[in-house]
Amino acid sequence: MNILLTGGAGYIGSHAALSLIDNGHSVTVIDNLITGNKKLIPSQAKYYECDIADKESVEKILKQNKFDIVMHFAGLTRVDESVKYPEKYQVHNFEKSKTFFKNCFKNNIKKIIFSSTAGVYGDSHSEHVKETDDLKPINPYSESKCKIEKFLIESSKNEKTQHIILRYFNVAGADESKRSGLISKSSTNLIKVVCEAATKKRNKIIINGDDYKTKDGTAIRDFIHVSDIADIHAAAANALFKNSVSDIYNCGYGQGYSVKQVITEMENIINDKLKVEIGPRREKDISVSIANSDKFKKKFNWKPKFNNLNYILKTALEWEKIN
Repeated sequence: MNILLTGGAGYIGSHAALSLIDNGHSVTVIDNLITGNKKLIPSQAKYYECDIADKESVEKILKQNKFDIVMHFAGLTRVDESVKYPEKYQVHNFEKSKTFFKNCFKNNIKKIIFSSTAGVYGDSHSEHVKETDDLKPINPYSESKCKIEKFLIESSKNEKTQHIILRYFNVAGADESKRSGLISKSSTNLIKVVCEAATKKRNKIIINGDDYKTKDGTAIRDFIHVSDIADIHAAAANALFKNSVSDIYNCGYGQGYSVKQVITEMENIINDKLKVEIGPRREKDISVSIANSDKFKKKFNWKPKFNNLNYILKTALEWEKIN
């Protein structure tokens, strides 16, 4: 297949690009490098430095390359930043995405894989969140993703488009061969923060609240390895290429770990204690987020390769050591 990736210089986009190239597909990347890093783009990918909302430049790229499928990763992802600057997230994640998709439809590219978030469910009271659960986003980041989901669903009726919406839970880890990983100057990603502490790049970890209604008082997340997420995209692309019907899938392992459990596991790996402090809760943060991912597993007969917290942390740590 010939596949266009927006945001292919980012953490998840670059891993998806690697997986697709490893599987023999042609990959083109569009990225404006606002949050992406050029060194993460695989050398075998064609690359255009371009904003997705630059109508003329994007249209030229779409006309020059006959793409089978578009994977849309481009966007801003920080919950804390979205709470401070909601308008910024409305523009980057919703308005620009809408402009880009309309450009795709106009140029007869109508198979879309969209990178969404489990945040659309909000602080769900379900033990394991299903795709049919109510959507109750509680921060501007999740709201922006929810709005684009709705736009895609509506577009499929009018434009005869096909889409697969993938709702990620907490993506973590790094490519085993150290070809890509998370690069961020001031990350709020727990596993990135823990790796920075383990490599002495930061002197302490601040836990954002220990008064949640969980076993140890800290928030619980379903961590999925980024290479499994990349493989999920490859499977979704194959299905869309064969005219699979539009659908929505959760991407997680169905197993939750608390912030304290993650820190303890890293301490076991490095055989050392990390300095930890308890800070206030983050505004509009979710206490528990665990996937029910049975739908994707059954539909695609998919089995995760890296469902192991120790492996997730080790690959993230090895990447942190060289970056």
